[in-house]
This record gives sequence, C-alpha cells and structure tokens, in this order.
Amino acid sequence: MSDRFAPFIDALSRVRLTRCACNQYAHGDRANAIRRANLALYLQCIGDPRMLLVGEAPSHRGGRLTGIPFTSESVMMRVLGAERGFRKATPGPKLSTEASATMVWATIGSIDPLPLLWNAFPFHPFRDGNPWSNRIPTAEELRIGALFLERLLRLFRIEQIVAVGRLAERSLTHLGIEHTAVRHPSQGGKQKFISGMARLSQRRRA
Repeated sequence: MSDRFAPFIDALSRVRLTRCACNQYAHGDRANAIRRANLALYLQCIGDPRMLLVGEAPSHRGGRLTGIPFTSESVMMRVLGAERGFRKATPGPKLSTEASATMVWATIGSIDPLPLLWNAFPFHPFRDGNPWSNRIPTAEELRIGALFLERLLRLFRIEQIVAVGRLAERSLTHLGIEHTAVRHPSQGGKQKFISGMARLSQRRRA
C-alpha cells in the first residue's frame, strides 16, 4: 500500500459502526484485506484527478463487495482491470453487477483526467436484519463520512466537486463545500445523469 494513502485507509478500517452498517475495510477478515488493497490500488491508479464525484453510500452489490466506490465486481475486474492487480474478495467465479456503477463508468470513461469517485458515507448501510439490502445513511453516518471526505480532499488536487444525487448534495452543502449537482443515475435518472455530466465535461474543456 502506498504510504500516501495508508493512513487514510487505516482510519477507514478502524471506524466502528452500528449493527445496521458494514465496515467493508475492517481488520480481522481476509476479504476485507482484499478490499483495502483494492481501494489503495484504485487511489494510486486514479493519478491526478481534477473532478470528484460524490455519491451516497456503497451498495450491497457494489462497493460493499469491492471496496471501491461506484464499482461492482464486474466493473472492477473488466473496466479497472484485473491485470492491474484488482482482486475479487468474494468466493466463486460469478461477478456482481450493479446498474449505477455500470452507468457511471460508461459515462465518465471519456473524461480526461478520469474523475475520482467517493461516497458521502463510505461504508455500507443496510436495513436491520438484512445485511444484503441498502438504506439511506443517517445524519450521524453522514457526519462520520464527512470526516473522510474532507481528508480525501487533502490528498488530491480537486478543482471541481460533483454531488451525485440529493443526499450527497445535502452532505456537501452542510459541510460548506462548493459543488455542482447532477441527478443520480438510479431510478430512472440515467439520461439526466449523462446529460449533466456532459455539460460539466464541456465546461471543463471550454
């Protein structure tokens, strides 16, 4: 793991959450060690991004499994690339898919440099009794996430922050972080997300 990102990932791994949220980076689990390594590799590979896309939280089929925001196992292995060293943390050959992750990567692939991806709450929140479900993060969880968002902004030279969805927009507004908002691609928002990102990309080139 790069010394540059090691303290950040170690801090993530030490966060204690309620029984209705999963820390996919926590120590003591071999699969989580793979997820920590995946995140470290992603942060190294992203290079020098100037745009940061902030979502809500990892889903049970996405970042919960991979350790990387806005990625399913399919996106991680086929788009980010298994040849770079990204590893599947779950058993078996089947790769998870996640619609939002697929739409996001299909949209941002043409942006140069590639945007950095993160979440307002970097851990997986789920409904009580069903760890393989998703729910909206609580206000307290967003406060936890804010600490890591601020820390991440100190690690990269980000010039433009984009909130993906209303929850991310509220979190960034509460932090007093200047940002632009686009529609989240889920629940029928795909075309609005694509058009919103196209407008932002055109402004950067202008």
